Amino acid sequence: MSARKSEHSRKKEKIVSDRVNRLSPSGIRKFFDLLASIEGVISLGVGEPDFATPWHISEAAVRSLERGYTMYTSNSGMPELREETARYLKDKYNIKYEPSGEILITVGVSEAMDLAMRAILNPGDEVIMPDPHYVAYDSCVILAGGEPVLVPTSQENNFEVEAKDIEARITDKTRAILIGYPANPTGAVMSRKKLLAIADVAKRHNLLVVSDEIYARLVYGVEHTCFASLPGVRENTILLGGFSKAYAMTGWRIGYAVAPKEIITAMTKIHQYTIMSAPTMAQVAAIEALKTGESSVMEMVEDYDRRRKIIVKGLGDIGLSCFEPKGAFYAFPSIAVTGMTSEDFSEKLLMEEKVAVVPGSAFGDCGEGYVRCCYATSLADIEEALTRMKRFVKKYSK
Repeated sequence: MSARKSEHSRKKEKIVSDRVNRLSPSGIRKFFDLLASIEGVISLGVGEPDFATPWHISEAAVRSLERGYTMYTSNSGMPELREETARYLKDKYNIKYEPSGEILITVGVSEAMDLAMRAILNPGDEVIMPDPHYVAYDSCVILAGGEPVLVPTSQENNFEVEAKDIEARITDKTRAILIGYPANPTGAVMSRKKLLAIADVAKRHNLLVVSDEIYARLVYGVEHTCFASLPGVRENTILLGGFSKAYAMTGWRIGYAVAPKEIITAMTKIHQYTIMSAPTMAQVAAIEALKTGESSVMEMVEDYDRRRKIIVKGLGDIGLSCFEPKGAFYAFPSIAVTGMTSEDFSEKLLMEEKVAVVPGSAFGDCGEGYVRCCYATSLADIEEALTRMKRFVKKYSK
């Protein structure tokens, strides 16, 4: 009987592909599922704005529905949205892309990342990326048949990946460098000087660079450098961006990829067979966001900055060392004083004090010993969360 059961188990395992079996369940999702069953939780876990989408943006989509504009668009996205995206990139970063052929509208940056990896990778190709990193990065590489190669970063260097460390990991199988700054989960922002060094490595080794810049507008006291705007790298850069974070449009699922025509053509080929086109009403909302949403973005950034300062100071005051994040809306404090693993810390904090944070280990091995605290929530909740965390840290500090 046991032999038959064992054989049955092996057969069941073979139903699912090896690539999918390699993936670990999202460490973020586990804690979201747990907190959903507990009342009175203050969540510093969900990585999305607590603002509603500005009404004038939503209203544009409502008007399109009232007019019955619910049909498919072009696979590449509405021409007007591609034109507005091209205008935005030219005005903001002085880089020129052709709306027809070099811009693809996607279902969020998540789809754009998946398309990019599937379009450029052959089996066994390597993609170099920082550790820690957003949870989908290595998974997208694996699903495309590639191999993630991780470059450790730490609080000591503000979680900024170094060009020399990237270059040390280049092999004859290396196909691309994947970066995402401002960074999730750390809030790190790369300087232009350091990005230029990475650009030099990419050019000398003829590597593609996939730059996830979904948090580009959420920076504080520093200037974001768009990687594709650096000298000589436009032709080997896939730039990913979107509307979820800056415009509080997470649920609209709308983003874009820009790259040389050959790459966008390949990504569109996959997109047309798997997605067809991004949601029409979301595209209409995105057009409105690019045309009239700037003041709303600035108001939200100002509010995030105020919360950022309070949470970083508060974490330090209760004994959790935290470098100052310069972008996105995350603080990434060390929990070393407690002697716990990041998963134990997060689970005990949730159960004992009803505060939800995400264990740093969800973002890679170098995230161990840290937790991600999202400050895209009200100041009242942040202050109460800090009060509860203070009790917790005092109880468990060595």
